[in-house]
Amino acid sequence: MHSTPIEILDVGTGSGGIAHYFASHPDLKCNVASVDTTDNRKIFDGFDFQQVSDTHLPFPDESFDVVLSNHVIEHVGKIAEQKHHLSELKRVLRRDGMIYLAVPNRWMLVEPHYQLAFLSCLPTPWRTPYLRWRGKGNFYDCEPLSLKQLQQFLEEGQFNYRNVSVEAMRRFFDIEKPHSIACKLLRQCPDVLLTPLRSLIPTLVYILTKPR
Repeated sequence: MHSTPIEILDVGTGSGGIAHYFASHPDLKCNVASVDTTDNRKIFDGFDFQQVSDTHLPFPDESFDVVLSNHVIEHVGKIAEQKHHLSELKRVLRRDGMIYLAVPNRWMLVEPHYQLAFLSCLPTPWRTPYLRWRGKGNFYDCEPLSLKQLQQFLEEGQFNYRNVSVEAMRRFFDIEKPHSIACKLLRQCPDVLLTPLRSLIPTLVYILTKPR
């Protein structure tokens, strides 16, 4: 048990599940703040929620030990807004803190928000017409990133970063689908074979820190 509370910011509250998980963790002492542009909470207890209007975060510089951005950046807007989202995560992070960043890969086979094959792989002007044609919605409001594009953003933002997509994928299958064929195959496959395929993993996961 930590004697000093861990200050955590969850960007993109959604239902509130992630914020509540850390706020109520039995082995971690956490103070959790959470923000979102809409209030879709189903869980309300244990964390402080604020509604925001854009990518600006309503906190002073270096306020948090841990900042979480889980499938958020694709929703904030175009390139300028995505870069500002990253800069705000960095601004509110303490010097020895860390950011967890998870981003849906543009080159994933099935787009997770609408469950349509190849949706995010298409050129931007084609995505909304394809969505309408398949009867899944009227407007595609996401901008998923490729590994190359995301890492370019991180380098421009002067982050130290580590791609942990392979480790995260292994953990996902161990927890969510431990008896699946995919999980069994992953357990047999060494990292040296999976690492070159990171650009195709459906979710890109990074640990970010500030330069020292």
